[in-house]
Amino acid sequence: MLATFDGTWVRLKSEGRVLYEQGGYGRLEGTGLRLSPEEALYLMGRGKITVMDFDFDTLLGLFAGQPNFIRRYLVYHDIRERGYVIQPGPHDFRVFRRGHKPGAGKSRYLIRVLSERDLIDFDQLSQDVLAAVNMRKQYLLAVVDDEDELTYYEVRVQDLPGVGEPAGCTTPVMASLFGTYALAHLPPGTSIEDDWYGKRLDPERLLLRPVESIYLMRRQCLTLAHNNEEMTAEQLLDLVAEADVEIREKERVFSDLREKGYIPRTGYKFGHHFRVYSGKKSHSEMLVHAVPSGTSLPMSAVSRSVRLAHSVKKKMLFACVYNTDIRYIEFARIKL
Repeated sequence: MLATFDGTWVRLKSEGRVLYEQGGYGRLEGTGLRLSPEEALYLMGRGKITVMDFDFDTLLGLFAGQPNFIRRYLVYHDIRERGYVIQPGPHDFRVFRRGHKPGAGKSRYLIRVLSERDLIDFDQLSQDVLAAVNMRKQYLLAVVDDEDELTYYEVRVQDLPGVGEPAGCTTPVMASLFGTYALAHLPPGTSIEDDWYGKRLDPERLLLRPVESIYLMRRQCLTLAHNNEEMTAEQLLDLVAEADVEIREKERVFSDLREKGYIPRTGYKFGHHFRVYSGKKSHSEMLVHAVPSGTSLPMSAVSRSVRLAHSVKKKMLFACVYNTDIRYIEFARIKL
């Protein structure tokens, strides 16, 4: 089929409509068909169309000046080769369910194309994901690395369900502050220890780390003394913040997880803030990293986190902390 290029779009006359009807290519325009640059190049490469006065390389050279175009074309080509119908749409592309196409089915994915060096703005990403959910679509990141290999990630904003009641207490435990740690004199088998708080130093002493102490103080399960005076949770938080710049986000996420019935423990060995258990199980199911609002991370850092989490059979969540809300954003590699 012979097409023309008008400087922006590649256009076909009425005979081009068969490409839309059979393969979901382009957009109908009057009696003809309008193709995006990615669609036109793919069809040229497959020998389905020719463009007057242009060969493949010349047309690619014109489009390559558009930001991120080569990566978008690589993603378009890959998804088409996998048998899906893909069209330009919100973000970069929308992808239809297998066997579906425009006018005769529904799209399933919204895809954003990135390089391995692009920054992930968690605020914007969470808004994009929620917008996709409102459209009943799954949100994917298609990441093109420096060797032009593609990796697909599904991104979800998780509303973590409660899995139990937070630990309670009948009377507050008395403890003293040593540095930023609380030390309580408790016999083994106390309710706090049974609920996976603290580290046993010996049969008489239980050491509580700052996030645990702050949470228990706010629930009136711990009374903390320092220099013969009782401390408040906010005073302890301010003290710890002098040495730990992440404590405010970590404390918010720790408390939220505990209120939902989860048991967060340190995730240091995995390079993240918490490993999280759903109840008193032998293996954790999630890695959670707390980040303040406005945070951006390189996609390469997110990729490392996801790969590590999958290698130890855990979910990878970033907990974005806002004034009155925490959004848990899950990244998971998928195969289309």
